[in-house]
Amino acid sequence: MSTTEQPVPIRTLVRRDATLRRLLTVTLVDTLGRGAFFTLTSLYLITIVGIPAVAVGLGLTVAGAVGVASSLVFGHLADRFSARRMLVWLHLVQGLALISYVLVHDLPTLIATASVVTLAQQGGGSVRGAAVGRAFPGTERVRVRATMRTVTNVGIGVGTALAAVPLAIGTGEAYRVTMVLSGALFLASAVLVAGLPAVRVDAAPADRTDTGTIVRREPSGRSPYRDLRFLAVTALTGLFGMQFGLFEVGVPIWVVQHTVAPDVVVSPLLLVNTVIVVLLQVRLSRGTDTVAGAARVMRHAGWVMAVACGLWAAAGWVRGDDWVPAAIATAVLVVAAVAHSLAEITSSAAGWALSFELAPADRVGAYQGVYGTGYAVAAMIAPTVVTLTAIDLGTVGWGILAVVFLGSALGVGAIAGRAARTTIPT
Repeated sequence: MSTTEQPVPIRTLVRRDATLRRLLTVTLVDTLGRGAFFTLTSLYLITIVGIPAVAVGLGLTVAGAVGVASSLVFGHLADRFSARRMLVWLHLVQGLALISYVLVHDLPTLIATASVVTLAQQGGGSVRGAAVGRAFPGTERVRVRATMRTVTNVGIGVGTALAAVPLAIGTGEAYRVTMVLSGALFLASAVLVAGLPAVRVDAAPADRTDTGTIVRREPSGRSPYRDLRFLAVTALTGLFGMQFGLFEVGVPIWVVQHTVAPDVVVSPLLLVNTVIVVLLQVRLSRGTDTVAGAARVMRHAGWVMAVACGLWAAAGWVRGDDWVPAAIATAVLVVAAVAHSLAEITSSAAGWALSFELAPADRVGAYQGVYGTGYAVAAMIAPTVVTLTAIDLGTVGWGILAVVFLGSALGVGAIAGRAARTTIPT
C-alpha cells in the first residue's frame, strides 16, 4: 500500500465512515464514565468507606498487576475470537464491576472489584487496538487513534467536571449514585459496540502480511515474544510512558511541596495538558504514519521531554515570599506543562504508529496486547520511580528522569530507523 496518496482530512473521514463515528461515540461515553468515576474513587474509599489510604494504594497496585496480564491475554484472544463480541462482554463486565464498587467495604473486596475493573479496562484496550488496526488502513490508523485520544480527553474532562456535583454534596449517597451512573454508561456502550461491523473489526485480511507502509520479511504468525525488535520498542516506549505518571502524580506533589507557586496552580496545569491534547493531538500526529516518520518524531519528543524536566526543576529554584517569585514560578510551571504536553502527544502518536507498523497483520491483536503491557507496567512503577527521583532528589532527580526519557526516545528512534531502512517499502 502506498503512502504517497493525499490522506483524507480526518473530519471528512469521520463524516464518511460510520464505523469511526461509532468508535468515537463509544469512546466519548466510556470516558465520561471514567472521568466521573475515577475522580471520586479514592476519596470515596478513604472518606466514605473508611479504608486506610495505604490499603487503597495497595489494592489498586494489585489491580494494576492484573491489568498487565489482561492486556497480554486479551491481545492474543483478539486474534482468535470476535473482537466485537469481546468488547461487548468487556463493557458489560466493566460496567457491572464499577457499579459493584458501592459494595466494597474492606481491602479484599476492593482488590477483587478493582481487579475486575482493571482486567476489563486493560483487556478492552488491547482488543480495541486490534479492532482499529483491522478496520483502518495504515495511513489512517494513527490519525484515528489521535482522534480517539482527543475525544478521550474531552470525555474525561467533562466527566471530571460532573464529579464536582457529588464532591460538593459530600454525602455517601451522592458518591454512590454517581458511581452507579458511571457504570451504567459502560452498559450503554456495550449496546453501541454491538453495532460495529464484524467484517471490519473481527479479522485481518487473509492475503496480507504487510502493515501499511512496510512489508515484513518475517513469516506471518510470528510470535511477538520472539520479535526482539518489537519487544525493545515496547519496553522503551513503556519507559517513556512514565511521563503520564509524572504529570499526574509527581507534578502536583512537586508544585505543592517544592515550589513557591500557589497550590491552586495544580488544577490549571492539568487543564493546560488537557487543552493541548484536545487541540493538537491530531495535528501533531502528522508525519508518524511511516516507520521512518515515527522514529524522527520520537527522537524530537525525547529532547522536548528533557527540556520539560529541566523546566519542572527550574520552577523549584525560585525562592521568595511575595507575589513576584510566585508569579515567576507559576510562569515556569506553565511553560513546563506545555513542553511536557507536546512531548506527550508526539511520543504517543509515534508509539501508536510503531505498534501497528512493526506488527504482521495476522497477529495485530497479540502485538497490541504486548505493546499495551509496556504502558501498564509503566503505570504501576511510575509513582514509585517519580517519588524516588524528582520528589526525593530534587534537581538531581529531574536530571535522572530527563536522561531516562531522552535515552528511551533515542533508543526507539534508533530501532525504528533501522527497521525503516531494512524493510521492503511497498
